[in-house]
Amino acid sequence: MSDTLATDRYGDPDARLGVLTEVLELQLARRSVRRFTAREVTDDELTALVAAAQSAPTSANLQAWSVIAVRDPGRRARLAALAGNQAFVAQAPLFLVWIADLGRARRLAVRADAALDAADYLETTVIGLVDTALAAQNAVLAATSLGLGSVFVGAVRNHPEEIAAELKLPPHTVAVFGLAVGEPDPAEAAGVKPRLPQAAVLHHEQYDADAADAHIPAYDERLAGYNARYGLTGGWSDRVLARLRGPESLAGRHRLREILDRLGLPSR
Repeated sequence: MSDTLATDRYGDPDARLGVLTEVLELQLARRSVRRFTAREVTDDELTALVAAAQSAPTSANLQAWSVIAVRDPGRRARLAALAGNQAFVAQAPLFLVWIADLGRARRLAVRADAALDAADYLETTVIGLVDTALAAQNAVLAATSLGLGSVFVGAVRNHPEEIAAELKLPPHTVAVFGLAVGEPDPAEAAGVKPRLPQAAVLHHEQYDADAADAHIPAYDERLAGYNARYGLTGGWSDRVLARLRGPESLAGRHRLREILDRLGLPSR
């Protein structure tokens, strides 16, 4: 089992793991799911996902995040339109929108008539973003353990102000990403997407760019082979360069700093 999991995760028949636990099995087998059955995500399952999310680390116990569970089909459809017209957002029975939430601390300061000047600095915004990501990834692993599939949706940042209006977000908050959740449709043509080999990302003692980057060409071939099996083209390098080519490739997110300022998350 461990050999199969490692082989799939790296697209490398020689990949091996020397240890394996139930948690590692779930993590290695996780994949993005974009087609779901009609089964609803139950309230008990949602409660468990949020409990898992709240068990993630949080900087200084600020707990600078919130999450909005969207089940209403009309609202899911509107969010899908704002998030790159991705049909699975509307099709998934549950769409979780993860919020970097500094509004809670701001409101606390107002009630206590206390200063909160540090909230105006980039570090505090970063804390909110990191806390949100850690919490959401815990929820993803919990969902996998419950037999649920999921996929992150960064495209909610294409139109953050419109998303904020749709969800009635208070000041000093922003939707960081969405998470479509549901029972995976077994007919979906998808697999575990290979990742960069560990030698490309794991450094010992000091960063060695030349040694790490030497493994990229082989990975490009592996990912190109995976993509071809599912009707896609190209390897990893081509996609990275296309995605980061210029502001036009960011789907409107190049304006994020000014939008964050308008939403009450300045970054001094």
